[in-house]
Amino acid sequence: MGKNTTFSSNLLALIFNATTIANIAVNATSSPLTSLYVSLHTADPTSTGNQSSSEATYGGYTRVSVARSSAGWTVTSNSVSPTATISFPACTSGSNTITNFGIGTASSGSGSLLYSGTVSPNISVASGVTPQLTTSSTITES
Repeated sequence: MGKNTTFSSNLLALIFNATTIANIAVNATSSPLTSLYVSLHTADPTSTGNQSSSEATYGGYTRVSVARSSAGWTVTSNSVSPTATISFPACTSGSNTITNFGIGTASSGSGSLLYSGTVSPNISVASGVTPQLTTSSTITES
């Protein structure tokens, strides 16, 4: 049995916008996350992976911080997308083919991977290329 669309939207709003779900869940009060970290991957990090699973390795790459609020994420029905294009650091050396993106809790290391999605079309990264995810990059809660 799947989740109700309204509850799916509420769950995404809790995770991405820090919005309370009345009578069910409240955003952490002592030290809530204020940002989520978007990562790029060269293969599907899978449901058992973490933020570093198949993560991009090109020179200059780092995860990008996005505000955990409606300024950073748009939640519509049962899907979420960034409110603005997410630009990653330009490649300074090496190369990668980016096939997936992830959203997690840590700026580096093997933090918790909350969601991942496919990048289509794939992004070929080589020296001088600045990978970007647009506002059409979505995650759907089912």
